[in-house]
Amino acid sequence: MMAEARLQDLVEKMGKARVLVIGDVMLDRFIYGHVERISPESPVPVLSVKREEYMLGGAGNALANLVGLGVSPAILSVVGQDEEGRKVATQLEALTGGEQAGLMADPLRPTTIKTRFLAGHQQLLRTDFERRAPIDRALITAALEKLVVLIKQTDAILISDYGKGFLQPDFLAGIIAQARAAGLPVVVDPKGRDFSIYRGADVITPNKKELSEAAGDLPVNSDEEVCIASAGLIESCGLGAVVATRSGDGMSVVRKNKPPVHLRTTDIEVFDVSGAGDSVIATIAAALAAGGTLDDAAALANIAGSIVVTKVGTAPIRREELLQMLRSDQGDVLVRLGTERHKADRARRGDILSWEEAAEQVRRWKARGLKVGFTNGCFDVLHVGHVSYLNAARDHCDRLIVGLNTDVSVKILKGPERPVHEESARCGVLAALGAVDSVVLFGAAEAGGDNTARALLEILKPDIYFKGGDYTEDQIPEAPVVRAFGGVVQIMPVSEGHSSTASIQKIKGGKAA
Repeated sequence: MMAEARLQDLVEKMGKARVLVIGDVMLDRFIYGHVERISPESPVPVLSVKREEYMLGGAGNALANLVGLGVSPAILSVVGQDEEGRKVATQLEALTGGEQAGLMADPLRPTTIKTRFLAGHQQLLRTDFERRAPIDRALITAALEKLVVLIKQTDAILISDYGKGFLQPDFLAGIIAQARAAGLPVVVDPKGRDFSIYRGADVITPNKKELSEAAGDLPVNSDEEVCIASAGLIESCGLGAVVATRSGDGMSVVRKNKPPVHLRTTDIEVFDVSGAGDSVIATIAAALAAGGTLDDAAALANIAGSIVVTKVGTAPIRREELLQMLRSDQGDVLVRLGTERHKADRARRGDILSWEEAAEQVRRWKARGLKVGFTNGCFDVLHVGHVSYLNAARDHCDRLIVGLNTDVSVKILKGPERPVHEESARCGVLAALGAVDSVVLFGAAEAGGDNTARALLEILKPDIYFKGGDYTEDQIPEAPVVRAFGGVVQIMPVSEGHSSTASIQKIKGGKAA
């Protein structure tokens, strides 16, 4: 079987794999606002807060990546008996579809929470609220007891160590001993200079800095230097293999008595390396859990790492992205990773995206300082009025996304004979317009459901929401949502005498309504 086909098959098998994440789960809090003045009390900016968002961090981000890969994950971790701990539990339940029996509450320590204050897309400050002291011995005992049950329901173990006091050396030894007895692979994202605490682990995934420090500050700038540092750690710490992540130089797989494997990265534009390590280790664990070899697991992880650094923030990898990369030649890959198309190619077509893909694209555009616009409609029979409207909207923003009503949604709005053109055709026509950068489907699944673009707008959060017609802003159901996240509603004029209904009547030989 060719390499690409073998890797595609392995990605598909991840859908039946189970991975247990053990480590430090955190809560990432983002506070967004804008700065218009300097404080009179001291020379610091005053942030006028507009909204807050929460997401899982630390081991929780590794778990989010596993979900994105289609894996069935579980977590063994600890939070505080506080509101933030309850938020972590809620996020985990929403992500995995059920309560996580391995999440324990410690009344003696707070939930680790990292708060980032952002003005626009510029981070002003980060605060960390945490306790790094070793966890109470009673909780370690309880965790090992939970592990006895959880380990029977998994195919691999991912240890995510952020040095917060949960993964004590004797606890790590107990985890690895139980895993070895069960014949399960153990993959570790390490912390600190002493990798001997992970003795017996099958794979450890340090970055260049971590590898150098753990190897006694040896240089790790070349293939040979990485191999020397890794081999020393394998021998001294009793590790199965080192998969060293090397940023722009790719990834190296080093094992005892086997030739090293050096994987290079695609030449892509890097937006943000946040969370890339979690994506890499999650992909390795998922591939091993699905029965893959370490070489194949590392190859997929290298691809995953090259994808996530094109995103903004800690957006997880998705199984569909890996499959798209494996099925694509280089040119298509660069398009799918979000790099800007050549001008001639851009004039040919825009992107047809899922909600999640569109949200990631919006974050990339905003990170570049681009103003993002959004409008929506049925666009059933495209006419000059549509084109004029979209061109006018695009003149007011740097990138324009069109929300397109699904076929079911159009029938609810227009009646059983509509749409004339099915949604795939309408997507293709809209995406071919030079004014349109992306197309996203939305709409109610049945009569009586929400047939507005409100839910999609809450996900995308564009800078401007365009609406064509003679409405007032208070008559637009999406307006409150847009204002809530700090966006602007802009009502645009439309070309009189043009409509899809009129075009259909004309085609049928009747009079335009």
